[in-house]
Amino acid sequence: MISFHLGSHKFQVRAAAIFIWQDSVLLHRLEGDSFWALPGGRVEPGEDAAKTVVRELREELEQDVVCGALTYVVENFFEDRGRQNHEIGFYFQASFAARSRLLDSTQSHIGIEGSRRLEFRWFQLASLSGVDLRPSFLRHSLSEPTPHFKHIVQQG
Repeated sequence: MISFHLGSHKFQVRAAAIFIWQDSVLLHRLEGDSFWALPGGRVEPGEDAAKTVVRELREELEQDVVCGALTYVVENFFEDRGRQNHEIGFYFQASFAARSRLLDSTQSHIGIEGSRRLEFRWFQLASLSGVDLRPSFLRHSLSEPTPHFKHIVQQG
């Protein structure tokens, strides 16, 4: 994975999926974390970001997905566990097969990240302002009627 420590910062390249279904978005978090994020993971050397989305969802949920249009390129600067982070993120529209168990928005879904559990849950787009969603620009941007490609610089 493209993730390394350089001076005072951890640098990584991440790819994430934007699943919108019935006015809701699918978010996930590692067990024990208080915040939510879009599903995805770190890009491997030699792997394009769209393939990362497909691989990560297959690994974490045993689900095949279709990775669609690139919606955001995000330069994300944040602190995590006392360390400064500099992340380049590629955020793609994505979809599940029509009969996927993940389209059941009435329950949480469990996935695996290495040896840690992941919780996946659908959130109404209209209620994102009350969710600890990171990066925080997503609370507003995901609710926009038609997402268009944007380059975002998120500080904090």
